[in-house]
Amino acid sequence: MPFGGLGMGEMFLIFLVVLLVFGAKRIPEIARSFGRGISEFKRGVNEIEREINRPDEIESNNQNKSNGEINN
Repeated sequence: MPFGGLGMGEMFLIFLVVLLVFGAKRIPEIARSFGRGISEFKRGVNEIEREINRPDEIESNNQNKSNGEINN
């Protein structure tokens, strides 16, 4: 059971249902859209992490300047 408890039979059944519901022509379009959505989500998460970490960087730079240290 390599995929979170799904065996080969279950994966085949899911693929068959998806093929019947969406058709062979639409599956690549759906996969592309899904991939774009995942990459957008990752980009958003990275942006939020940068925003969260940015105040820490600014704060540390301000403390260094007040202590007489210079950051380049």
